[in-house]
Amino acid sequence: MVSPVLLTHNALKTTFEGINLPLSTPSPPVEQFRGIKYASIPARFRQSKLFTSYPAHTNATTHGPICPQLRNVSLESELLGIVESELPKQFLAQNEFECLNLNITRPAHLEKDARLPVMVWVHGGWSRGSGASWLYDGGAFVQKSTQANKPVIMVTFNYRIGLFGTAASPALQEDNESVGDKGAGNYGMIPRSFSSHRLINALDSGLRDQQVLFEWIHKYITGFGGDPSNVTLFGESTGAADILCHIHSAANQKRHLFHRAILQSPSVEYNVPDTRTAGATLARMLSGYSANTPQELRKLGLERLTAVRHTFRATDDGHFFRPHWKQHMFGSDSHHDVDIHDGQPTPLASQPVIIGDCTMESSLWSFPVSYWNAAGVVRRIRAICQSMQRGNAVLRAYDISTHTPEDELSERILDLINDARFAYPIDRVANALKQANGGKGVYRYVFDQESPTPGAIPHHAADLVYLFENVPLPTLASSPDISHSRSLTPELCFSDEEEEEEDDFSAFEKEDIQWMTPVVDEYAYGRVKNTIQERWLAFAHGQGPWNEEKAYVFGPEGETGERSWCIFEGRRRTQTWHQSLVPLGLSLVQKLGEELGNGPQVGSKGSF
Repeated sequence: MVSPVLLTHNALKTTFEGINLPLSTPSPPVEQFRGIKYASIPARFRQSKLFTSYPAHTNATTHGPICPQLRNVSLESELLGIVESELPKQFLAQNEFECLNLNITRPAHLEKDARLPVMVWVHGGWSRGSGASWLYDGGAFVQKSTQANKPVIMVTFNYRIGLFGTAASPALQEDNESVGDKGAGNYGMIPRSFSSHRLINALDSGLRDQQVLFEWIHKYITGFGGDPSNVTLFGESTGAADILCHIHSAANQKRHLFHRAILQSPSVEYNVPDTRTAGATLARMLSGYSANTPQELRKLGLERLTAVRHTFRATDDGHFFRPHWKQHMFGSDSHHDVDIHDGQPTPLASQPVIIGDCTMESSLWSFPVSYWNAAGVVRRIRAICQSMQRGNAVLRAYDISTHTPEDELSERILDLINDARFAYPIDRVANALKQANGGKGVYRYVFDQESPTPGAIPHHAADLVYLFENVPLPTLASSPDISHSRSLTPELCFSDEEEEEEDDFSAFEKEDIQWMTPVVDEYAYGRVKNTIQERWLAFAHGQGPWNEEKAYVFGPEGETGERSWCIFEGRRRTQTWHQSLVPLGLSLVQKLGEELGNGPQVGSKGSF
């Protein structure tokens, strides 16, 4: 039974009624305020507006509605590989116009002038998911912050996703201007002459929603005991990619929207469309609906809009991003990339960043990749690379040929997708951030710790299992005798000396050997969980999470600590992508990762 907690907010002239969270460990206690509206949506496809008008008493005991989306297999089930029946039950109402709400989790009994660091979680999921998901609940994390003597306030929130967060058109732009938007934020325009039907253009109004959220926090988080001058954004996958967009936004260049950022496995997009390209693409997607005016678009049913599979999140409309953003985000590439602006870029204001990835991000695409056959994928790679020589270089680098055994093909394709969609672009972004920050303030990590969930691999979002500790886990194996185990934090680079003693497996039958399957025991789970939480909390408190001249490792098998840069040579395929992906240029690299991840087209010779 949860008990209510009351907080009088003088600036907002309301008393919020929240709850005391029932956690597995009752002390120290944690409070949570749920479903607080931070912005209003005047109409479909309009820019959101800061919301500040609350009744005298505001019920903040339940989660608010989320943005409309498909209700099929839950995003959490797909990410974690756990059947839905074994996950926490959660039903969240969907409402297109009331989905912009936030949740605040904080240590209990805070003084109003506590001014604790604020950590804002930006959820991923592309066109699915929400900040109200049980997976991201801040209770255990905030409780850990108090136990570690680094207390923080954590904010999660919902924003518009899918088509609700991306649609705009010249007609919609005129409609927005009639109410004073004047093209501000993320909505953009194309010339009226581009289409007699005023084809729909796409910009991510979800990014605009997020910036309104930042404004709300800046103005009102003090009333909850937070410090608006000490805000850390952290997010995973598309949420981390959104944060990267904010770093390079025009608004952030004028005044910092936040003070530091943690980018966990950002799904970096190089091929960000301009308004003309995005408009043509989206118009094709909606061609069957015959909706070309704002009135027709706003009358479309929710089920139609949620069913549209769009392929982009942000659009370069000439307004949202700062000048020279692409060069800053990815750095220069003498092979192919050309600066999209003339002149020299101005320095980017320094905001410290943690950035890293998981070992096997591409496991997300295991199912569609399984439909490729060797001959089909070889043809497709050569076609995408637009050169027999470059295509063959990629095929050699990832050991793919028409003779690749069927049972090995998917693994090799997934290695290529992993590097094309995550590892290589993230490496480029990290290096570019470091260069823009004058060589300082960028902290890199690799997350190679096996997930304690079924499959036991460091899959996409495996780090979230440890960071928030909300996932129901199977019974973990008991911890080994630490006094007799090898150190989990050896110095690198590793010694080449052979071990004096050899392991004796003579007592085992070959078929009974199970040591090759990683097992996450209590010690490994606890060590990685505590370490990632403590490092993130130290960063939020303005401390260096580790030596920025080192890389930090999480796993495998419970290993944590600083390592030399040569760790990337062994943990990531850096030489492979330098030889095969760098010559392609990031535009083709992204296309390669996307098309292979989509699987072969239905009816093509790429499938069985």
